[in-house]
Amino acid sequence: MTTLNTYLTFDGNCEEAFNFYKTVFGGEFAHMGKFKDMPENPEFPVAAADKEKVMHISYPISEASILMGSDTGGEWSAAFKQGNNFSISINTDSKEEADRIFNALSEGGKIIMPMSKTFWDSYFGNFIDKFGIQWMVSFDAPDRQKNK
Repeated sequence: MTTLNTYLTFDGNCEEAFNFYKTVFGGEFAHMGKFKDMPENPEFPVAAADKEKVMHISYPISEASILMGSDTGGEWSAAFKQGNNFSISINTDSKEEADRIFNALSEGGKIIMPMSKTFWDSYFGNFIDKFGIQWMVSFDAPDRQKNK
């Protein structure tokens, strides 16, 4: 089953915000990774000031809803504006469905990252559609979905 969830972007206070959300909804984070946890890549170095920022956090609100988020940094921070700091995240049951949805929704828009295998073992891509809405599409193998 394809699901839609909200992905929030913060300007350095993602962990603080999610800890606040946790006081409201209860429960635990399914995952929190920081930029320091990423594999080093000389083409995309992480500034020392960004290493403690949240690269990705997943917070199950219910069986059907996951609130996700990250901090922005580096070249991405220039585009940050409170109010445009969210994306719609689509998770699919197959790679083919991820490609179909990505290709259809991104038509006429701006592809930020084409669909590809990532270091976090997801098949992932993101874009801004022709109406200015930010989208993320991903497919995780069934053994990865339970840890997301």
